Amino acid sequence: MKIISAILYFLSHHPGWSFPLLMIFFGLLWSWRKKTIYGLLVLLAPIANIFLAHMLNAWFLNKFGVKGTAVITQSEQTNSTLNDQYIYDYDVLVKTADGKDVLTGFSTMSAAIYPVRNSILIPNVDEPFLVKYIPGYEKNIVILSDESNYGIARKIMENQQEVQKAWIQYKASPQNKSFKDEYLQVLKKYVADSNNASEPDVINNYKTIIQQLEAE
Repeated sequence: MKIISAILYFLSHHPGWSFPLLMIFFGLLWSWRKKTIYGLLVLLAPIANIFLAHMLNAWFLNKFGVKGTAVITQSEQTNSTLNDQYIYDYDVLVKTADGKDVLTGFSTMSAAIYPVRNSILIPNVDEPFLVKYIPGYEKNIVILSDESNYGIARKIMENQQEVQKAWIQYKASPQNKSFKDEYLQVLKKYVADSNNASEPDVINNYKTIIQQLEAE
């Protein structure tokens, strides 16, 4: 497993070096086997690696890795951009399950985050978060965003925004049954979501509102 982890780390963190190496690898396979698929992969695999390697790495580490904790010790803005936003390099300290300290890092482009989403959700500097890694190659990590405090806080904020939207609709037109039903369902969804358990006062308030709405 640690060999696979090392390969995925290289592919996802060094796409520039990976590009010619993948071309050479599949070029040799094509020369040896003379199969069309290998000829196609000479061009397709290096390009796909740029966009998909970190996703494959995230899936692999989440599936087979063990849990640890980590913290970003420093972030540094680079001159490169992605979607008009600067790419950052991050220095990371990993604390393994057996208490070992491992120094590693990633960039905005190479960060492996699970669950895989279109958005890149990086923790703040000096904010502990959960990771998974393969023992023996601990420098390759995947960030468990939904299990970490920063991811839970983001989810709570999104849920509250959903409630706020439904509340504004209902307040603007309380006679509209569809608005009332939507507001009620959103409140119930918020209360039932375990991610919101860290906000007991908010949940109790929403439960009271639910009872009032159902009593009307």
